[in-house]
Amino acid sequence: MHDPGTAAPTAPAGDDQHSRHARRFGLPVATALVMGNIIGGGIFLLPASVAPYGTISLVAFGVLTVGAIALALVFGRLADRHPQTGGPYVYAREAFGDFAGFLAAWSYWITTWVSNAALAVAAVGYLDVLLPIHGSTPWTIVAALVCQWLPALANLAGTRYVGAVQLVSTVLKFAPLLLVAIGGLFFFDADNLGPFRASGDSALGAVSASAAILLFSYLGVESASVSAGEVRDPQRNVGRATVLGTGLAALLYLLCTVAVFGTVAHGDLTDSTAPFSDSVNAMFGGTWGGTAVAIAALVSMVGALNGWTLLSAQTPYAAAKDGLFPTAFARKRRGIPTFGVIVAVCLASLLTIYNYTAGSSGVFETLVLVTTFTATVPYLLATAAQIYFLLSGQGYRVRRARLARDMVLAVAAFGFSMWLVGGAGYAAVYQGVLFLFAGVLVYAWMAARKKRTATH
Repeated sequence: MHDPGTAAPTAPAGDDQHSRHARRFGLPVATALVMGNIIGGGIFLLPASVAPYGTISLVAFGVLTVGAIALALVFGRLADRHPQTGGPYVYAREAFGDFAGFLAAWSYWITTWVSNAALAVAAVGYLDVLLPIHGSTPWTIVAALVCQWLPALANLAGTRYVGAVQLVSTVLKFAPLLLVAIGGLFFFDADNLGPFRASGDSALGAVSASAAILLFSYLGVESASVSAGEVRDPQRNVGRATVLGTGLAALLYLLCTVAVFGTVAHGDLTDSTAPFSDSVNAMFGGTWGGTAVAIAALVSMVGALNGWTLLSAQTPYAAAKDGLFPTAFARKRRGIPTFGVIVAVCLASLLTIYNYTAGSSGVFETLVLVTTFTATVPYLLATAAQIYFLLSGQGYRVRRARLARDMVLAVAAFGFSMWLVGGAGYAAVYQGVLFLFAGVLVYAWMAARKKRTATH
């Protein structure tokens, strides 16, 4: 799955042949693509989200990076085996049949539009720097809905507009991140860090809980496997690009988080809705720097929503082509699955309104943790598929040492995904399971239609 950043669109199944004729990305370009796909809009609010756990959340960054690389390498192996478009959906369906493939696609789809809601909430925090609306729930809701619907309208206008928005947002995304990551080293004050363990949880509990939130910024580690068809010598370069891209993204994330922790007092950071703006204001004084960062962050997150909205329509599009989603999701206009865009933005809007009006404390954190659960379902199915392929030996003849190494990697990635589910917490798993089980009814309907069509 791509992070809600410069998410490279997943090509429909019919485009696989074209992809095979376009393998021209070498290792440097492939690494840049992986890094760009991972780094998205969520990072702009995450330092404040994990601040309540204390600086122990930096340990979670390290653990999460190792787990993310293991997961990414498993996806690289799976892409080598099954180079078709679809990622986790393809692997789960190939290994365990239609129902497992449907669950992977359904959960992946849920992740996309819940992520849209989370990103819109994060964007409102930076909008509040420019237009003070934070104290008014109705205006906050309106602002969050505008942040969701503008990218949706750009998608409905066609792929040309999607690409234009994405290009501008990509350039502006890295400016505030690099400014804080590098500038923070010169203004770092250890007194701002606060306690190592601030939440009162056990060390393992604090690391697990903060890692579950931080996973939102790592969604997309499998994106290199999705674009394997465009990479030159994919058997060699996809795995390397994945490790390098994930490692470089993790380094930038870590530098940014440490810089924010060291420039904004811990007590202020836990209540911040725009931590990067607060950090720049603390570095240079006044508010001009924070305002500039807020504008750049807003544009970046709108671009993230732009790419994520397209992805939220493409996921059910691929499944609909295989008869596992309603056929309406397979219709396109100007290259865009318009029905999928409309459904996704409507669901994200309803979820945003519900979480604000229900009085949820930490709306962004609540939504992020739901995506942690729903994202790990296809991760679990994909890693289980890899274990199945290795144990059954289906079309996979390699040296015993390579086989053992791949098995250890797959088991580690599976365990890492299970650990993230536990770290998401009861409330997020509860909401996520409700969303997931609602799909069983959809599958029953589609399977019945498919059976009835086959018998007539």
